[in-house]
Amino acid sequence: MTVSRTICVGFLALIAIGTFLLLLPFSTSSGDWNSPLVALFTATSAVCVTGLIVVDTGSYFSPVGQAIVLLLIQVGGLGYMTATTFLLLLLGRRLGLRDRLAIQQSMDKSDLSGARSLIVSIISMTLVFEISGALLLLPAFAADFEPGLGLWLAVFHSISAFNNAGFSLFADSLVGYVRSPLVNGVITVLVILGGTGYRVIMEAFVWLRDRAQGSRERGVFSLQFKIVTSTTLMLLMVGTVALFLTEFDNPDTLGALDLGDRLLAAWFQSVVTRTAGFNSIDIGAMKSVSLFITIALMFIGASPASTGGGIKTTTARILFVCTKAVLQGKEEVTCYQREIPPSRVLKAIGVVVGSVFTVIMVTTLISITDANFSFIDILFEAVSAFATVGLSTGITADLSAMAKLFIIVTMYVGRVGVLLTMAALLGDPSPSSIHYPEEDLLVG
Repeated sequence: MTVSRTICVGFLALIAIGTFLLLLPFSTSSGDWNSPLVALFTATSAVCVTGLIVVDTGSYFSPVGQAIVLLLIQVGGLGYMTATTFLLLLLGRRLGLRDRLAIQQSMDKSDLSGARSLIVSIISMTLVFEISGALLLLPAFAADFEPGLGLWLAVFHSISAFNNAGFSLFADSLVGYVRSPLVNGVITVLVILGGTGYRVIMEAFVWLRDRAQGSRERGVFSLQFKIVTSTTLMLLMVGTVALFLTEFDNPDTLGALDLGDRLLAAWFQSVVTRTAGFNSIDIGAMKSVSLFITIALMFIGASPASTGGGIKTTTARILFVCTKAVLQGKEEVTCYQREIPPSRVLKAIGVVVGSVFTVIMVTTLISITDANFSFIDILFEAVSAFATVGLSTGITADLSAMAKLFIIVTMYVGRVGVLLTMAALLGDPSPSSIHYPEEDLLVG
């Protein structure tokens, strides 16, 4: 059992436990035994913080079933190693070398130091943001529902948003709150924070703390912070403008709203494509060009060490600066006056190639089993599952049983990671001292 296999098996165990619990009669609102495929699909979607559903979560599942889904979202969002390590710390167990290695690999850390404090910081930060989000959402939901239900809706959607899960207890997601600045604002802030990653948030917190304490030392942000924040901001702006322009005159989406509400809805959809899965407009009614833009944004996804999926913002930025370096005739890949190690460039290329291959394979298989759906809808579903987004044009529940199994596997691979999955299947590479002779070849 290598570290990569431990992480993969851990996620499988969480999915298995969630499937069993959702199978039991107390999990459904009807009190009957759940369908095994529905239970497996929902548990996988929750653990992988995706948000794709084959049944309406709010009406199909009982309050107990909804609580199970929420628990799976929380554990899946934190990550298997984070959740289990925190449990070990609560039990008073010291972290061994194997535990630290697993945390290092799951968090994509460069060293083994500070594993204990890291886990505590992540849990504390998660609780602070989720409780704050629930309190801010409470007035909006309490105004439309009784206090108890309003509180539950606020808690559920706050946890779902911060973990970039996209599960909603409303049949139409958040379409009913498309004109609510409070709901749209809180949800988008939670999604952005959850998709930014703990390292960037902690770095920003330390900088703000130093400024508040009157420190005059000039804070130097890491390359990770600069790339994540700038790339995230650029994607949010481009997504908002692109969706606003393409859907401006569509009466089934933005066309029926006022100008301010159109901007708000375009902003909301641009944010949630960052692997969140909520929607405030009808995704199935969007134009093909808007769907394609959304697919591109979903594929890039969130940032490393976050609750989101996709190839990650840093990967996309590394490929961009790598292409820029080639066009400029440079041999070093640099960004913000820092050279990016060749190992990171190779890893970024591997992530993109593996991700593209996975999406192509899943799209092809579903196109064979469910040829009645359009290609753009199938591609949208495949990318949404792989990037653990949860957005859908409305075909998820109508997919065949085989296609749903393909989506389940895709969600799992997307959450665990392509490279980690391959490492678990093939085993860790053995070190080699052999160096082969270099030979040039034509490229492009």
